[in-house]
Amino acid sequence: LDLAQFRELQAFLQFASDLDEGTKQKIARGELLTEILKQTDGESMSLECQVVVLYAALNGFLDNLAVAEVALFEKKFLEYMTNLHPDILENIRMSGSLDEATEKYLRVAIREYKKISNLIYKRGVVTNN
Repeated sequence: LDLAQFRELQAFLQFASDLDEGTKQKIARGELLTEILKQTDGESMSLECQVVVLYAALNGFLDNLAVAEVALFEKKFLEYMTNLHPDILENIRMSGSLDEATEKYLRVAIREYKKISNLIYKRGVVTNN
């Protein structure tokens, strides 16, 4: 739904000059989601990884990211989830869905990662390696 709204707004943008904040936010989220959905050839992402990244994006956790930062965020966030929260990924993989309890833990994990990554990014420690 967010992407469909983004596509409609994108078409409207060609004729509009002044946009309200809500519209600007929808456009920014649509651009972010479009970037998240891109996968490099030969490197498909597992269901559970797709779920956690899309969950973060659709629930506003990535609204402060620039489109150019999405690939690095995905890489580092998935490393974080794999290393520190493999149980969340395993629950999603085994059930094929995101149940209420797992969602609760995922929200906590995303918030933790954002705190940690904000500290690291401010110090300039993170690289794209």
